[in-house]
Amino acid sequence: MIKVCGLTDNASSRLVAEISGITHLGFIFYEGSKRFTTTSFDTTKKKVGVFVNASVAYIKERVALHKLDVLQLHGSESPDFIRQLPEGFKIIKAFGIATEADLEATKAYENLVDYFLFDTKSERHGGTGIVFNWHILDNYNGNTPFILSGGIGPDSAQALQEFSHPKLAGYDLNSRFEVAPKEKDPTAIANFLKVLKMKTPSYLDTDALGFYGEFGGAYVPELLRPNVEELDAAFNAYCFTESFETDYKQLLKDFVGRPTPLYFAGRLSEKYGATIYLKREDLCHTGAHKVNNTVGQILLAKHMGKTNIIAETGAGQHGVATATVCALMGLNCIVYMGEKDIERQAPNVQRMKMLGAEVKPATSGSKTLKDATNEAIRHWINHPDSYYLIGSVVGPHPYPKIVAYFQSVISKEMEQQLLEKTGKTYPNKVIACVGGGSNAAGAFYQYYDNPEVELVAVEAAGLGINSGKSAATSVLGTPGVLHGSLTLLMQDEDGQVTEPHSISAGLDYPGIGPLHAHTIATGRATSIAITDDEALASALELSLLEGIIPALESAHALSALSKMELKKEDIIVVNLSGRGDKDMNTYMEKFSNL
Repeated sequence: MIKVCGLTDNASSRLVAEISGITHLGFIFYEGSKRFTTTSFDTTKKKVGVFVNASVAYIKERVALHKLDVLQLHGSESPDFIRQLPEGFKIIKAFGIATEADLEATKAYENLVDYFLFDTKSERHGGTGIVFNWHILDNYNGNTPFILSGGIGPDSAQALQEFSHPKLAGYDLNSRFEVAPKEKDPTAIANFLKVLKMKTPSYLDTDALGFYGEFGGAYVPELLRPNVEELDAAFNAYCFTESFETDYKQLLKDFVGRPTPLYFAGRLSEKYGATIYLKREDLCHTGAHKVNNTVGQILLAKHMGKTNIIAETGAGQHGVATATVCALMGLNCIVYMGEKDIERQAPNVQRMKMLGAEVKPATSGSKTLKDATNEAIRHWINHPDSYYLIGSVVGPHPYPKIVAYFQSVISKEMEQQLLEKTGKTYPNKVIACVGGGSNAAGAFYQYYDNPEVELVAVEAAGLGINSGKSAATSVLGTPGVLHGSLTLLMQDEDGQVTEPHSISAGLDYPGIGPLHAHTIATGRATSIAITDDEALASALELSLLEGIIPALESAHALSALSKMELKKEDIIVVNLSGRGDKDMNTYMEKFSNL
């Protein structure tokens, strides 16, 4: 998030609104400020109204008059006051920071606001241009992402590079980018953002231990430590060579059938009042995006001299994709699948067997994806010479990095296709479903570092978030270790994994990939939870409106359209991760009245 504050309806403010990289524009409705304004202007950026101890009535009046998207409270507003504010708005609560003790005040606002803003402590309620000691925030351990303010100026890029925190969500630029109060310096802001972009690490970067911020790593038995180290070395040695890339791209083109279309969904767009495109991963060979990754990893396995391949699968799409490439390369293939998923995804089980794979049932626990992964890891421990072909951005480092890289073809194509169709390379929003999250990582990949693109990760709410039958990890989860990485995980107070539920086998997982955990925890991505019934309704809607029967996983992503306020000028891409053939038994059972 890059927010420029203290704007009004004048020429310099309108120039600021045109600068690429700025996501939020702040208008101060506090008469005690030198930057107080009674005017604003229409913009595609998010509009933030800044208030200091204002009444609820005054805030509602400004919201209606200026069409605000975000409310920033910069006074002594209490938690009870915040509960009285109108719903449907992001809320930022500002705190003045001088010492570590000032962080204690944030605790009363946890789970009540969307962001904290940490500014220099002053009686003037901000806009001082004075820098506080940002490293006081090293001791902030709350759950709410924060925006850094307080004296950021044109010369601050290096200092910002040296300051990092897993909950840092963005920066607030104000008085030091002015030639006078209310008169911004657009050139200074644009130059600063160019330098900041060069110095700011990508969301896709991991540290030396494989962590995205506070999530990731490689929590594996010592027996498997050489395996993950060998895999990391092989990925870096082979996968960026000209010969590997040539082979990979050739298979994507001739075997997978890429590029997949970016389809304008006209009737869907008419219904939701925005321009909606579907990235047609359902048209890939094998029926889903999963094959993008299995083609890449099977080439890597061949380079490493591996002949025995193991995999896990939930909905069966990764299992089919793994069996497919093993048949292509003449390699042995064992796929672990939950006993429950074997029953509800019978067509994919038959496909795997026809392709020569051995399908082994996981009969413990919930008998779904989590348990299949457990069995695959046990096999890997007992047969460390095997190549474990993980299907999502989960597992120990370097698997999340590898899978995201091979799935990045989705958004790389999307950029070019959007340019041809719209004249710009990025949309306003990208929407994708998230179980482990491989299709979402691929759809988001090119846009993680573009703050003008909203990334929407859609999870399975099952029977309802608070029903006890859900898989909404970003809401219900807490940090914990599962299948080799530290991530957000559904678990009880003793750290025992709780059983997830979703009508969609591919989303029936109690965790999410560490990259997604990082982006959701820091506010870079927004999560939305969709119930079984909502997903079923969206599957039927797409079938009737566009003649496309989606996978149940993709139907969850489509349901997010009804949860958001869309504008006519919005360009939306929904990643249609798979086709609905595998789910026809479920659809026919649920739609028996058709």
